[in-house]
Amino acid sequence: MDTSTYTQTASYSVGVAPGDLEVVDGRVWFTYNTDIGVLDLSGPEPVVHRGQRGDVDFYGAFGMFLASDPAVPGVLVAGNGGALAVYDVSGDGASLRVKGSMDTSVRQLDLTSDGSQVLTSWGDPAPDRGYGIGAYSATALSTAAGYPIDPYPNAVRVAPDGTVAGGSESWYGPDVHVYRPDAASPLREWDFPNTGDSSGADTLVEGALAWAPDESRLFAVSVNTASTYTLRVLTDPTKELPTLTVAAPATSDRAKKLTVTGKLTSKTPVPAGTSLKVTRTDVESPTGKALTAVTTKADGGFSFADTPPAGGKVTFRVSYAGDTAHSSTTGSDTVTVARKATALTLTNNGKMYSYGTDVTFTAHLGTTYQNRTVAIYADPFGSDKPEKLLRTAKVNSKGNLSATDDMTRDTTVSAVFTGDGRYAGKTVNSTAYAHVKVSTTVSKHYKTGRIGSTTYSCFHKNTDPVFTTTMTYYKGRKQRLQVQVYHQGRWYDSASGYFALATNGKSAVSLEAPGTSGVRARVRSSYINSSSGDTVNSTTHGAWKYITFTG
Repeated sequence: MDTSTYTQTASYSVGVAPGDLEVVDGRVWFTYNTDIGVLDLSGPEPVVHRGQRGDVDFYGAFGMFLASDPAVPGVLVAGNGGALAVYDVSGDGASLRVKGSMDTSVRQLDLTSDGSQVLTSWGDPAPDRGYGIGAYSATALSTAAGYPIDPYPNAVRVAPDGTVAGGSESWYGPDVHVYRPDAASPLREWDFPNTGDSSGADTLVEGALAWAPDESRLFAVSVNTASTYTLRVLTDPTKELPTLTVAAPATSDRAKKLTVTGKLTSKTPVPAGTSLKVTRTDVESPTGKALTAVTTKADGGFSFADTPPAGGKVTFRVSYAGDTAHSSTTGSDTVTVARKATALTLTNNGKMYSYGTDVTFTAHLGTTYQNRTVAIYADPFGSDKPEKLLRTAKVNSKGNLSATDDMTRDTTVSAVFTGDGRYAGKTVNSTAYAHVKVSTTVSKHYKTGRIGSTTYSCFHKNTDPVFTTTMTYYKGRKQRLQVQVYHQGRWYDSASGYFALATNGKSAVSLEAPGTSGVRARVRSSYINSSSGDTVNSTTHGAWKYITFTG
């Protein structure tokens, strides 16, 4: 396989289904069932030799595992089902050096770069130390002190310099653990995030650890509960990760000196006098302004003074570049620096407008330092229309900025000043209200006439009048139709009801004729906020339509 293009370049038949593979001195060793074979490509034709396990009883359901190290020529390690063996493969075949036993739960083997130990992905690191990486003498396979890690161990890989990386299937703890040779505690650990849908985090895939040749990175493959696999690149795995703490006052006045303290600590102390980079980020320096570097004391502590020129959130970030034994790291803390308040007003709060009126909203900004920009937003009622920016610009010489909105719904308009180095940001709201557009037509009358100064539609006493309402449409909206009758000089409520609008905004309602003449009535359509099915407009009453019934 070509690793740069991921294409197959050759294929060799070995007569069986191979399992684990190891290349030792140019020859490819493979497992099959509970035995070992070798593919020799040094001659003009490939040569395969099987049945190389010798006097070792490999067994078990997990398959066989092989291990070797380029720095240890002629040595191959094999294990399976609790059996462990070391072979001399410098000759034509595999010659058994020593055999022994290991834990039956082992999922991976490796050979240390000095050839002195065989490491297994599961074993007792020492009495009463729980789960860990097992270690065995490569010459006698006697138990040696291993490396304790979290449940459940499932991978082990040794770097060229002897650094040991162990993996574990740990839902609630670190997944990758790096040890210096023979160390009792880890140099570095990594805990994978939770990208699945359970309470436990992603876990390491069995055997999915690999070192970069220069040991600058450690590669791992994780899997989540949705069976999604992720390649994770762990940087500086052979370096300690220091802790850098930064502490600043919670609050301060602008242009007043304050003191920031902190400490850089690590298992192996960082030398006194180590230089740390300091930056200050605020509204006037959003990308950060470099301050004078600070150096550590003997205990890793440091402090520096600064006088923030700008108010608001001020963040002090301290960075350590790292060295040959320590990885880079940063720490930060934020101070809330007081700023003055400014005036900001917005017109038209509480006013009512006809449907579709173009309304001008004017914001007025008081005294500020450098920022004279105001943004005006309109947020119409109803979840189907998002807030929109009407205008953003600098206010004029009088401190004013205007923007126009087409009032088709009740709307909350906001004026926003984001603040500057000396004046705090501010937002003010103005809620203006909009009627719906509503009209009603009458049909089936035989004529129109006037009674006094009022125009009436005239119906025969047995003809049912039809009233067609046209109203601004909104999903689920209903119009309220109200009927009043005239009796002895006064209008009295007779009936009312809510009728759904079609998507074109129309609703036709037929009223039953009284069957007698001389009846006078009037009808109107209304939108009633909330009762009409929504709250995006303000209550609106249409004009009365007058009818009379004759003989």
